Amino acid sequence: MRPMASRFAVRVLFPLVLLLGAAPAVTRAHDGHHTPFVPGLDPIADTLAVVEVRDSFERNLARIGAASQGTVTRAQITARPYRRAGEVLENVPGVVVSQHSGEGKANQYYLRGFNLDHGTDFATTVAGVPVNLPSHGHGHGYSDLSFVLPEVVGGIQYRKGPYYADEGDFASAGASNITYRNALDRPIVGIAGDAFGLRRLVAAGSRPLGEAGGSQLLAAGEFYANDGPWDRPDDARRLNGLLRWSRTGADGGLSVTLSGYDGKWNASDQVPERAVDAGTLGRFGAVDLTDGGASSRYALSGEWQDIGARDTWRASAYVVDYALDLFSNFTYALDDTVNGDQFEQGDRRMVYGVSSSWTRGFAAGGRPVETTLGASARLDAIDRVGLYATRARERLDTVREDDVREGTAGLYGQAVVQWSRSFRSTLGLRGDAYRFDVASDDPRNSGVRNAGVASPKLSLLFGPYGRTAFFANAGLGHHSNDARGTTITVDPKTGDAAGPVDPVVRTRGAELGVRTAALTNVSASFVAWGLGSDSELLFVGDAGTTEPSRPSRRLGVETEATWRPTTHVVVDAQMSWSRARFTDDAPEGDRVPGAVEGVIAAGVSGRTNGALSGGARLRWFGPRDLIEDGSVRSAASTLVSAHAAWKFPGGIRVGLEALNLFDSRSSDIDYFYASRLPGEPAAGIDDIHFHPVEPFTLRFTVGTGSL
Repeated sequence: MRPMASRFAVRVLFPLVLLLGAAPAVTRAHDGHHTPFVPGLDPIADTLAVVEVRDSFERNLARIGAASQGTVTRAQITARPYRRAGEVLENVPGVVVSQHSGEGKANQYYLRGFNLDHGTDFATTVAGVPVNLPSHGHGHGYSDLSFVLPEVVGGIQYRKGPYYADEGDFASAGASNITYRNALDRPIVGIAGDAFGLRRLVAAGSRPLGEAGGSQLLAAGEFYANDGPWDRPDDARRLNGLLRWSRTGADGGLSVTLSGYDGKWNASDQVPERAVDAGTLGRFGAVDLTDGGASSRYALSGEWQDIGARDTWRASAYVVDYALDLFSNFTYALDDTVNGDQFEQGDRRMVYGVSSSWTRGFAAGGRPVETTLGASARLDAIDRVGLYATRARERLDTVREDDVREGTAGLYGQAVVQWSRSFRSTLGLRGDAYRFDVASDDPRNSGVRNAGVASPKLSLLFGPYGRTAFFANAGLGHHSNDARGTTITVDPKTGDAAGPVDPVVRTRGAELGVRTAALTNVSASFVAWGLGSDSELLFVGDAGTTEPSRPSRRLGVETEATWRPTTHVVVDAQMSWSRARFTDDAPEGDRVPGAVEGVIAAGVSGRTNGALSGGARLRWFGPRDLIEDGSVRSAASTLVSAHAAWKFPGGIRVGLEALNLFDSRSSDIDYFYASRLPGEPAAGIDDIHFHPVEPFTLRFTVGTGSL
């Protein structure tokens, strides 16, 4: 934690939020429910509006390039409860968000046959700032969303597959962009609590600056504390603050966002199944009672857009100050029978980035054409990324410590051609260049590596035929690997020789899909997809070494549907199934450990003409292979939640959320590996290690505005 930053949040941001909240509510024509422009994920379709648009279905088609691409609205986000901030991504069809370490640490993500760990191969951006961190202390692509405030989220744009020229690293399985609101309909002040020690205070407000139609200032803040159901309380604490200035109009807009997050927690890591079965450890217990961590993130970003008669310019820039100290012990006393196996992972970095694009629409041979050229650059200046042996959070030894400078530059271009009323093509090409500069505490692991990769993309739209359209997509993508793995020559733990990994891994994907609104008040889509990877090479942060894995292929299908039986009721359902296999021959088997196979999500939400609103939601998370031969599998889990709220005259809203309504005793996550408890053999015991879902919880909320 950073005490000065915490005092700043308490003494400055919260009073400012309350001051803004006291201002009269202002509703604007352009409205602040979502940002009017989304650099990096804004669909390429504005000038194609010269084609006659008959209804909202065709307007939506003009803004998407695949049946698996979509937008989550503010109304959808507020229609469900969230146990953790990162669960806002479960609004993306097929995404599962779990946790193996209690509060504070980044979530675990699953999508399209991937156990994405803490974010690899799923790129996430918030208010124009990429969240995934390369060459991270706990895992390449680490994506921590603890700083997100759901109350000020305006919407989520999502894409799946490597089919988009403006998407680069980490986007092979998919990408999401979380946008913030520019203004609030009315101030938000709320509190939440439950029987497990949750205390949450949130406040947000906005007010116009200057004359009507001018700029807006939005401020939001959060204090969060939670012990959870764990035998050793999580004692999680965090402070969040946000300031956002924006000016929007018909010819574009500008926004500047300043955010700050400080958090600390105790870690309730996964526990061995054998100890729970024997009764020596409770489901909500922990083996090492000193695990935990602290993290902070401060970001300043700006987004700009200028819309002309035929041209659109976009640009964004950001700087992020990030820190993490994480203490974990997954094997207990397997490697060190005296001090135990706890280790610390540290990360200190500054991130600098810019991006820009130019879009121009014109007619060629009587056909509407839209071209886009874009560029981006990013530097991660990692002053210290380290791995240390510890006992009760005290350092015993340095396994490795590195300074890293990782630079990325990308260029892309694409052309959208409306060949006829019912046929559109998008052809794109992207090039990315990387430079890895590692200064290690062991000079043998220092070095510089350069790499580049080119990725062509193609999307075809057929339709609409009535209110149905068909899509075909294909493209090459990639993900980078941890910089430390690209220069390694000596294993930092054993001293044995180690071979470097390729800096960049090629991925390739394709899908066929259909989207329809042929039935009244029903919209639906179906997608069949495939995604291959030359190698799932990743730095293993828990071990401090890089292990090359094998080439793989994933095949799957997805379907989703939304039905509005009445004006005030929405029913939705999504199903995804995938098959993940290694494509080479190996005696251990061809299953990809941890790969998600099936996900089903369904829900209903609604409100009366009066003050009552509510809903219910089901999530089925299918079984997963835990080792390559498929002989050990995790069990499926089914979770149901429900919520209801009553809005009183004067704007006070009282809500009740029932999380894990039927008190399922399933797992949030499962792993299979060897660990050693006291009195067990020196080689340890292979076992399932699991983190349980939290039990049935009633959570109360009281406040004003759109909580």
